[in-house]
Amino acid sequence: MRAKTKPSQDGKEMLEFDLPLIIFKEDGTTICYCPSLDLSGYGYSEKEAVASYKYALGQYFEYTTEHHTLLQDLKRLGWLTNSRTARSLLPPPVTKLLQHNDNFKRVFEHLNYKKLSTSVRFSLS
Repeated sequence: MRAKTKPSQDGKEMLEFDLPLIIFKEDGTTICYCPSLDLSGYGYSEKEAVASYKYALGQYFEYTTEHHTLLQDLKRLGWLTNSRTARSLLPPPVTKLLQHNDNFKRVFEHLNYKKLSTSVRFSLS
């Protein structure tokens, strides 16, 4: 799914897109992993793992937008863009992630997992 931009109530431009997540257990820990961003969170339960992931996601966007490295990092992760703006971002397809992300491939091929999707919305300003 291509990222979409929308104005927020305060007039700032907001970026919105959906990201696939996988939830799996390993060594007694529940992990929530986003292969598109190579970010994860963990906890004793799915609820704790998702909350931990959301915290990591917030920290990721805060850091990369503050340091003006978001587009550079998304390109490093295999996101596609036809311009220098976030308006044309496209997350990498799962087939590409499986080819280039050994950890995701291991989970995908050898562990039981549950697939979720999460909507992400943050300010570009």
